[in-house]
Amino acid sequence: MTEKHVKVLVLGSGPAGLSAALYAARAELEPIVLTGMQLGGQAALTHTIENYPGFPEGVGGAQLGELFQKQAENFGAKVEFNMAHEVDLSQRPFTVKTDDGDYKAETLIVTTGANPNHLEIPGEVELTGRGVSYCATCDGWFFKDKRVVIVGGGDSAFEEALFITRYASSVTLIHRREEFRAGAILQNRAKEHPKMNFILDTVVTEVVGTDKLTALKLKNVKTGQESTFETDGLFIFIGHTPNSQMFKGQLEMSDLGYVLVNDKMETSVEGVYAAGEIADPHFRQVITSAGMGAAAAIQATKFLEEKETVHG
Repeated sequence: MTEKHVKVLVLGSGPAGLSAALYAARAELEPIVLTGMQLGGQAALTHTIENYPGFPEGVGGAQLGELFQKQAENFGAKVEFNMAHEVDLSQRPFTVKTDDGDYKAETLIVTTGANPNHLEIPGEVELTGRGVSYCATCDGWFFKDKRVVIVGGGDSAFEEALFITRYASSVTLIHRREEFRAGAILQNRAKEHPKMNFILDTVVTEVVGTDKLTALKLKNVKTGQESTFETDGLFIFIGHTPNSQMFKGQLEMSDLGYVLVNDKMETSVEGVYAAGEIADPHFRQVITSAGMGAAAAIQATKFLEEKETVHG
């Protein structure tokens, strides 16, 4: 097994990780990015990103990720298709264990993101990939001229619902409350769309089907009334859980498992920074994640400069 020494190691390859790599590379720190499972992060699964500056016509999520990567690599960053599965932050250099060997990192930038939450109801796991999905961009095409249900009430639920209207014959958005968290523009766009329908104050209690999804069992949270709703697809957008398990007991976290950082992206361990959705339960935008990644790399650069000055 190999052991690599690196000044800046970035865990994760979404907008935060690749922005951090770009800034660290421009500081001639030769950062290494470990991609994790999803090259480009969650953003790469988004069909069109309309709110990233510089792209007035919008840009594909995967395409934007490729541009981020190319720019970072142009300045000397190395992107390695590898995944960390254990870290030791008790002393510098920090040790990061992967399938391909160990990394010894002078500084660590954690951008491991967050994964979609599940409803935790009967049939959900069994029928994932057979009608149940968490990514409209990945699976929307399979529901051409079919009926689809979306669960959620935030921006992502509305964005994905509107995306699926280009394929599905009807899209029904089910939400446990009457009010939505989604922005007004998205809400108006959805409410005006001829294919969109809404069922409010309602939860899905079971996913029905043997080989594939055929129906959902619903319950009105106010009246308690139960019903069955026939559908071909269920897309779930009810928030995310941060990928922070690896850092439990080593970095300070919120009750929800988000890594706590200050305004300089510094974690509770000196020399370790966090950026993007691993440390951001609020904004969760490509632009804010990219900004956090840049800030983390700037601080890592300053940290290394100060250490060299002290020891130099």
